[in-house]
Amino acid sequence: MTEDDETTPDRLDPADELYTLLIAVAPSPAERIRLAERLDGIAPLLLVADLGELRRLIPGPHQPVAAGSASGADDALVLDAVRSKARCQGREVELTRLELDLLTCLTTEPVRVWSYAELHEAVWHEEGRERRADVQSLVKRLRRKLHELGTGTTIDAVRGVGLRLSDRRQPRVGRS
Repeated sequence: MTEDDETTPDRLDPADELYTLLIAVAPSPAERIRLAERLDGIAPLLLVADLGELRRLIPGPHQPVAAGSASGADDALVLDAVRSKARCQGREVELTRLELDLLTCLTTEPVRVWSYAELHEAVWHEEGRERRADVQSLVKRLRRKLHELGTGTTIDAVRGVGLRLSDRRQPRVGRS
């Protein structure tokens, strides 16, 4: 055999090489950020909010990939945390880090009503502060961008409590 012969047992196709992938489940955006900072450079890292999200990203042997979910052709809101973009129905908008963090926080538990203090802590990482104006300004920009996408997802204010995501469809977070 020659060195250039592809059947040489010493040479593996790079796609066949094994590598370590760390998968971490953390419910809050702040916890995922802390994990990413601590584990940076150790190995490729996949951060998910819950096991349901992990199952959607990596289907098991008996779970077929849902039609349209891989291509993004359906009408669900897809957040691409790597590229800082939101996508729906073939349209894309860029998100700032704060917008992405707020939307990620709201999508972790879409039916939950989040207080302004919880949102402020999750996005700005300042515990104990409740700057409603910061959150309201960010929500105003996000609502405009969600409207541009043509998604049914909106951010609703719950009087005296806080904010929640109004769409019952489960947005996907991550790279699609």
